[in-house]
Amino acid sequence: MESFPCLNLSSSLSAIVALFFFFHLSLLTPCLATSPDPQPPSNTTTKFIRTSCGVTLYPKLCFKTLSAYASTIQTSPMELANAALCVSLKGAQSSSNKVMKISKGQGLSPGEAGVIRDCIGNMQDSVDELQQSLMAMKDLQEAPDFRMKMSDIVTWVSAALTDEDTCMEGFEGHAMKGDVKSTIRRYIESVAQLTSNALALINKFLSAQGYQH
Repeated sequence: MESFPCLNLSSSLSAIVALFFFFHLSLLTPCLATSPDPQPPSNTTTKFIRTSCGVTLYPKLCFKTLSAYASTIQTSPMELANAALCVSLKGAQSSSNKVMKISKGQGLSPGEAGVIRDCIGNMQDSVDELQQSLMAMKDLQEAPDFRMKMSDIVTWVSAALTDEDTCMEGFEGHAMKGDVKSTIRRYIESVAQLTSNALALINKFLSAQGYQH
């Protein structure tokens, strides 16, 4: 009888991992048109991206991750924000996959499995919210309700960042074997920085349109 709680927890975690994996296979679709450039960017575009990244908390990371999409961005604040969202979504998907692999490891205690399960749930919410933001950005120029859509986008990206922070906070006060805790926190912290940058660039784009945020 003592083993049943652990068995149920393990089964629940496995089910969440499987559902998360299959449900999110299609989430990167809006980013397919945004791919790294084979050619180096022009000086004008490089300057635009570097200057724009100055409003973010992680400007070096911002420039490094977005300069690869220079031909799409050119000098467009909207394309810059869109590319930043794509980078954030791809980062969230990658980090989630890494956390899933860790969750399948042997020797996790019920407490450790529970914390990781909660983190996977947080990341699922984060990926969903980034996906919603990208879909809204896709038709933004043709939207008659621009301000409302931008408000929704800011809300979704802010929520995604909160979910990522919540995942990291969930590991505080929980002892874990080996470097599981630090490894997962490192994965989530990296995507949280990308999401923070995306939010800053979205707010910059919104301000450029004459709207307060």
